[in-house]
Amino acid sequence: MQDQPRYEAYESSRFFADGQSSRPLVAGTIPRVPRGGQYVDRQTDYFYTGKTMGAGGASGISTSAGGGASQPAGDANSRGNVAGGVPGAREQARTGGPDVFPAGFTVTQEVLDRGQQRYEAFCAMCHGLTGEGNGMIVRRGYRKPPSYHEDRLQEGQTPAAHFFDVVTNGWGAMPSYDYLIPAEDRWKIIAYIRALQLSRRQNIKDLSPEQQEKVRRGQQREGVEGHAERAEPVHGGERQ
Repeated sequence: MQDQPRYEAYESSRFFADGQSSRPLVAGTIPRVPRGGQYVDRQTDYFYTGKTMGAGGASGISTSAGGGASQPAGDANSRGNVAGGVPGAREQARTGGPDVFPAGFTVTQEVLDRGQQRYEAFCAMCHGLTGEGNGMIVRRGYRKPPSYHEDRLQEGQTPAAHFFDVVTNGWGAMPSYDYLIPAEDRWKIIAYIRALQLSRRQNIKDLSPEQQEKVRRGQQREGVEGHAERAEPVHGGERQ
């Protein structure tokens, strides 16, 4: 029972006439997963792909950060996207366009907290805690990613779908995180990235006194830590 005969993935077999040990999918079947009380096609649904597949080709989408009621693809087209639905994320990265979050996806404090936690677990080592692209492994020689605070990556210039595509499929030196981060968490990370970008543009005078004090304490702590880092000995041109 401890060592039973079995086929490994993609191992050939003489049992079936086609020589394969695994059976192919039945022709005409569509893989579907439950979402929002119904089953959707994971290969075309916007929640899992970050792009629509033309009119009627995917679930409803929302162009608001709040992600309220779903809107048909035609509404998104009227906001400046190409005919037939939201264009592919790489095309959007060049043409701009509004942020398009999945239908029913509402940006709440809970969503941002989860996005921050996942960002710090999977993204901060390269992109840095503030999104500047100065994470720890970048300091150790890995290729530096662009800062999230560049003008070209702001809302209206590069849409949320582009970030989803990058996290899902990889881009440049960045590998795919599709198998590591569930689709829902990917959208939450993107919402948190937008919060990071907004924090750089927010006027401190518009914050509550408690929030202003929190920002000042963070700035003071950052200054102390920066001074301590500069005081560390450096040997051979590299920090040890």
